[in-house]
Amino acid sequence: MGFARTCSVALVGVEGVVVEVQADLEPGVAAFTLVGLPDKSLIESRERVRAAVVNSGTEWPQKKLTVGLSPASVPKGGSGFDLAVACAVLGAAERLDPRELTDLMMIGELGLDGRVRPVRGVLPAVLAAADAGYRQVVVPEQTAPEASLVPGISVLGVRSLRQLIAVLADEPVPDEEDPRDEGRPDPLLAGLVMPGTGVGAGLPAGDHAPDLADVAGQHSARRALEVAAAGRHHIFFKGPPGAGKTMLAERLPGLLPRLSPKESLEVTAVHSVAGTLPPGQPLLHRPPYCAPHHSATMASLVGGGTGLPRPGAVSLAHHGVLFVDEAAECSPRVLDALRQPLESGHVVVARAAGMMRMPARFLLALAANPCPCGRHGTPGGGCECRPSSIRRYRARLSGPLMDRMDLRIAVQPVARSELVALGHGAESTATVAERVHAARERAAARLAGTPWRTNSEVPGHELRTRWQVEPGALAPAERDLECGLLTARGLDRVLRVAWTAADLSGRDRPTGEDVNWALELRTGVRRGAPTAAGGRGGKHTTTTTAAHAQGQV
Repeated sequence: MGFARTCSVALVGVEGVVVEVQADLEPGVAAFTLVGLPDKSLIESRERVRAAVVNSGTEWPQKKLTVGLSPASVPKGGSGFDLAVACAVLGAAERLDPRELTDLMMIGELGLDGRVRPVRGVLPAVLAAADAGYRQVVVPEQTAPEASLVPGISVLGVRSLRQLIAVLADEPVPDEEDPRDEGRPDPLLAGLVMPGTGVGAGLPAGDHAPDLADVAGQHSARRALEVAAAGRHHIFFKGPPGAGKTMLAERLPGLLPRLSPKESLEVTAVHSVAGTLPPGQPLLHRPPYCAPHHSATMASLVGGGTGLPRPGAVSLAHHGVLFVDEAAECSPRVLDALRQPLESGHVVVARAAGMMRMPARFLLALAANPCPCGRHGTPGGGCECRPSSIRRYRARLSGPLMDRMDLRIAVQPVARSELVALGHGAESTATVAERVHAARERAAARLAGTPWRTNSEVPGHELRTRWQVEPGALAPAERDLECGLLTARGLDRVLRVAWTAADLSGRDRPTGEDVNWALELRTGVRRGAPTAAGGRGGKHTTTTTAAHAQGQV
C-alpha cells in the first residue's frame, strides 16, 4: 500500500482555500476514484492525469487508486488541481519521494501530452498559500511572474510534468519546446482568458488613453469630474444625447492616481480569477474601468453564475470606475443592487452552492437622458414626450440609489463657439490629474492614522465632530435638511464633497463657498461661486425654492 499527499488551492470567489490532495494505492482491481466534492471539470481530471503521466514516460499504477481532496466539505472546481493530483499519485506509487511533496503547493492544469497549462486565479491562490504558511509553490511557467508578486514565496515555473518529475527526483531536467521561440502563438495562453471577456477589454492604456482636452466646453461637468476623482465621489450625468456624457466618464479613470501596491494586488487578484488579466501584464497598476451594457443582468453586475458565483462588474471595477451608460434603460432591480456595495465596499453573493464575499469599492458614474427621446429641457429640442412618460422614465432611477450619488451634473449641448475653440485653453488629463494627486495627498495627510484614505470614506459623525467646517458654513445645508430637501446621508455627502473642494483649493477646512458649491453639485441649484480647482468661475446669485430643488434632483 502506498500513500502520498501534497497541496493545492480551491478558489471560492476571489479567496483561496488550501486543499490537501491525498493519494492512496491499494491492491485490487485497477480503478481511479476522486472524492471531495469535485465539480465536472475536476472529475474529468482523472483522464487528463492518467494520459499525462503515461505520455510523460512514467508507468501508471495498476491498482485501486483513491484521491481525496480535503476538506471534503468545501466545493472544488476547475482544472488547477491536475498537477497536484498527478504528483500525489506518483508519490503513492513511489516514483517520487512522498516527503518531497508534503510542503509543496501545486497549481496547474495538465494536457494529455503532459504539458502544464496555465489557469486563472494564480495570484489569489498563491496569496492563500502564503497566508497558510507555505513557502514553495509550483505553477505553470506562463503564470510564474504573477505568482512571484507574493513576497516570501519561492516559485517554480514548469512547462511540463516531465520537468517537474525530474526536479523532484533530482534528475536532469529535459528541455521542452517553446512555441514563442519559433514565433508561433502559444495555445496554452488560452487558459488565462475567460471566454467572452476578450483581451484588453475596457479603455486603451498608456499614451492611447482618452484625453480630457478632447472635451469641448462643459466647464461645470469638468470641474465636477475633477472633484469626483479627487474625493472618489459617485457622479451622475444627465443631459441630451451627444452632449458629452460618455466622453466625460471615459476620461475619469485617467484622473485617478495609480494604484498602491496593496490595491494593485487586490485588483490583479480579481482580474486573474475573472480571466481579464492582460497577457504579459502580471500586475495591474492603473485603476480599472468597467462599462457594462445597460442590458446587463444581475449576475453579470454583482457576480453570480452557475455553481459558485464569479466576480461581476462591481468587483472588476474594484479601486476603479464603474460606468453605467443609459442608466434609465437599465432594469431598476439590477441598478438597485448597487446600493449595498456602494455603502459597504464589498458584495456578498449567496447561492445554493455557497456564499462568498467579493471586493467592490468602486467609483460609480451614471449617465442618463432627461426623457425617453432625450430632448426634454433642450432649447429647440422639440420634446414630444408626455409628462407621465417623463416621470416614469426618471422614476427608473430610484430615490435610494440617487441619494447615494454625491454629484449630479446637468450636461448641456455644446455651443458652436466651444466646438470651434476646441484645443485652445482646454486642460489635459495630465494637468488635472496633478491637481487631483495634490488634493489626495492633502486628504491622506489629514486622515493619517485613520482607516480612511479619501474623503468619501470618512463617516459623517467624524466630519461633524473631529473635522469641522468654518462656523456658519453649514447653515444652508442644515436648512435644506429641515425642509426635507436633503436626507441625513445627503448632508454627510455634502460635507465630504465640501472637504474635497477645500483640498483642491488648498484650504485647511471648507468655507461657506465650498459647502454651497457641494450643495450645487448635489441638487443642481446654483448657490454660489465654484471654488474647486483654483476657484474658476464668476460670482452669481440664485434664489432657491423647494419646488425648484426637487425638480433638479
